[in-house]
Amino acid sequence: MKTYTLAHADCPRRLQPTLHATRVAPESRYSGPIVTTIAIESPRQPEIESMLREGAEFALALYPPEGCFLLDLDELVSPSIDVFVARDPDGEAIGMAALVDNGDTTGELKRMFVRDEARGKGVAIALLDALEAAARERDLLTLRLETGVHHTAAMALYARQGYARIDAFGPYVDSPYSVCMEKSLS
Repeated sequence: MKTYTLAHADCPRRLQPTLHATRVAPESRYSGPIVTTIAIESPRQPEIESMLREGAEFALALYPPEGCFLLDLDELVSPSIDVFVARDPDGEAIGMAALVDNGDTTGELKRMFVRDEARGKGVAIALLDALEAAARERDLLTLRLETGVHHTAAMALYARQGYARIDAFGPYVDSPYSVCMEKSLS
C-alpha cells in the first residue's frame, strides 16, 4: 500500500509518493493542527462504506437522482480506480476521493468527500495533492472532475488548486446540474 502523506502549504506541489511529511493546518486559522495521512485503501471497509453513504445523502439532498453521478461500491473496486482515504491522527477516516484512470492520458476525480468535522482543515487539499501525485506517477496529463452547480465551496477550492471550468464531458453533457473542470498535470 502506498502512503501519500503530505506537507505544509510551502511543500513542493509535485511530491513523490514515497515522501513522508505531514500537512498541518495553520494554527491561526484552526483550533489546533490536524495531521492527515492519506493512503490508497479498499472501499470495502465499514468506515469507508459509511462515508460513501454520507456523500450520497449529501448529494441527493441537493440534486435529483438523475443529477448525481456517484460511483457505487462495486464500481470503486475496479482495477482502474484507486480510492484515497484521509485519516486523522487517531486513524479515523475523515475524507476520501477516487482516481479513475481512463486508459488514455486523462484521469477523473470522483467521490471527493470530507466529513463535516474535518472540513476547512486542509483535508480536501491534501487529498487532491495525493491524487495528483498518483496521477503524475501514472503519466496522466490531465485530471478532470464533475461537481454540482450548488457546490460553490467545492468549485472555489478546485479553482484555487488550478482547475479551470471546461465544457461538460462524457455522461455530464446533458446535465443541467453539472459543472466540469480540469487541470493540466504536465
